[in-house]
Amino acid sequence: GGGGGAAMADGDGLMSVDYEVHGKVQGVFFRKYTQGEAKKLGLVGWVQNTSHGTVQGQIQGPAARVRELQEWLRKIGSPQSRISRAEFSNEKKIEALDHKEFQILK
Repeated sequence: GGGGGAAMADGDGLMSVDYEVHGKVQGVFFRKYTQGEAKKLGLVGWVQNTSHGTVQGQIQGPAARVRELQEWLRKIGSPQSRISRAEFSNEKKIEALDHKEFQILK
């Protein structure tokens, strides 16, 4: 809780996590929606389709927001997607963000 502006404590509470989402997640605007959701939450990172039919990427930002996007990737996704499972790896605390924005990679 608590109010306050968008000021962030010195790199405190930032985290990075890699993800891969399985199911019907290609050709259903999954990347576009993921980018939109990430931007809404103020997160940075990337998302891309893989050659084996999944979507993968990395999320970085305040831990609480990263958790929100993880939940979204696990349960919601884009309207036409059918998520069978989302896997998260390389979860770690970071001092600074490696990305300036949330990008869709080709």
